Amino acid sequence: MSSADISDPGHGHSPAAWVAVIMMIVAFTIGTFAFWFVSTWLLWIAGVLLVLGPIAGWVLAKVGYGVAGPRYQPKKSHE
Repeated sequence: MSSADISDPGHGHSPAAWVAVIMMIVAFTIGTFAFWFVSTWLLWIAGVLLVLGPIAGWVLAKVGYGVAGPRYQPKKSHE
C-alpha cells in the first residue's frame, strides 16, 4: 500500500490509540489479579481504569495526538 493512500485510517498507530490500549490491558491485568486474590477494592480500581482508557484516547485524539491530528508524526517507511 502506498504512503500516499489517504483512505488508510492509520490502523491505530498513534499515541492516542497506544495510550488507550495500554491502559485497558493494564486494567484487565489488574482486574485478573484482583479477581484471583479476591480484592474488591482493586477490582473497582481496574474497572475505573478500564473506563478511563478509551476516554484518555479520545481526549488525546482531540488534543491532536490521533491519526489525523497535527501533533502526530507517522514513522517513515524504509521502502
